[in-house]
Amino acid sequence: MKTRLAGRRLSAMKWGGRIIASVAASWWVAVFIGEAVSCDPGPFAWEGATVVAVGLVAIVGAVLSWLRLRPAAIVLLVTSVLFAVHIATYAGRHHLLVWLAMGLPYLIAGLLLVGWLRLSRSTGETRDSGPRTYEP
Repeated sequence: MKTRLAGRRLSAMKWGGRIIASVAASWWVAVFIGEAVSCDPGPFAWEGATVVAVGLVAIVGAVLSWLRLRPAAIVLLVTSVLFAVHIATYAGRHHLLVWLAMGLPYLIAGLLLVGWLRLSRSTGETRDSGPRTYEP
């Protein structure tokens, strides 16, 4: 009974990280589609270029969370840090509030995946998503 409960908790951590990352990255997909269909993209600005780059990293992290969990956890944690750096550099006021809205979901998703990776080793559950090679 105890191992089944631990397995459910591990599964909830893995799926929770995937869902949080996907929902947060879907916002960026909507922003990119909206910008692509807009008539006037506006002048080039470094602030916009860096947030686009961080948004692309966020989308890569969300896609990786469905394919390979270890690289996804790293990319999601890096995304959270990149948002913190971007906000600290370019935001005027209320840095913490902006980061809570933009960076915290990636931190939570990354930590859930890291937690799953660490706990799955101790419980024996080693199924990571993605292709594996087995030696006979």
